[in-house]
Amino acid sequence: MTASALRAPRAAAPFALERPAPIPLAPAALRRVLESAYAEDAPHGDITSLTLIPDAARATAELRARVPGVFSGGPVIEAGFRLHDPEAHIELLLAEGAAFEAGAVLARVSGRAQAILTAERVVLNLVQRMSAIAALTARYVALAAGTNARIVDTRKTTPGLRELERYAVRCGGGRNHRFSLSDAVMAKDNHLAVLTGGDPARLTGVLRAARERLGHTTHFEVEVDSIEQIEPVLAAAVDTIMLDNFTPEQLREGVALIAGRAIVEASGGVNLDTVAAIAATGVDVISVGALTHSVVNLDLGLDVVLETAPSATAGGRP
Repeated sequence: MTASALRAPRAAAPFALERPAPIPLAPAALRRVLESAYAEDAPHGDITSLTLIPDAARATAELRARVPGVFSGGPVIEAGFRLHDPEAHIELLLAEGAAFEAGAVLARVSGRAQAILTAERVVLNLVQRMSAIAALTARYVALAAGTNARIVDTRKTTPGLRELERYAVRCGGGRNHRFSLSDAVMAKDNHLAVLTGGDPARLTGVLRAARERLGHTTHFEVEVDSIEQIEPVLAAAVDTIMLDNFTPEQLREGVALIAGRAIVEASGGVNLDTVAAIAATGVDVISVGALTHSVVNLDLGLDVVLETAPSATAGGRP
């Protein structure tokens, strides 16, 4: 992959971005998350709903936004409610990645009231977080508009929720970095210290030897923290060079020195106040840990209205 292959035009308005549909969320991964979440939340059933709500009662619930945001989590809504009621009728009223305003109804579900009440908290928790990630990502993407830079996430994700959180980044117009330690070689400062024994003269040799051990499809990225490291790393024919905690001036110098011989990634010190200046330096990728590790859940609510009134006899069974 070349640096130019990463370059794509950007839209400018936050929460109103024209972008392709995100790569779908893997159903098997979603089911694993939901089954684990419900095993934690209702290990022996929802005793409140089973005690108070008759078996035959039906309800309609609307997922309503209390603040503006960007929608992510339609698959969670569908799978989460149908895990408890396979016959539930679900309407997703927004596309993934669509912006919404406060008061908007995002989805509607109708079915067994017991099932809706049991499923709601897990669904809400996940969709609130995913939509918050999508909204924050959209802000970063908008600030990088008109440059070559792609906004990407990092491995700083919530344990067990990585696939959902990275899907949410895609909904917000961002892209994904390596998914796990198994996906690419990424040599960081501690790896290089061990490899070289503190001798910078060994850097090219040890990296070149590592490159020769890899298959042709394995991406090789190396982190550098000084301009002086760039040429020795380039000499090892790596695919991506990460410029870590460089100032905008240093990033421009690094981009000019690399001159298209590798993909250039900027990392460290990236926030909403700095991302535009970083993107303007000509880097190809900006990795932002804050997309997933510092986000605050969006305020969404699920309002339930009974379709069939309970009988005079309380309880799930006569």
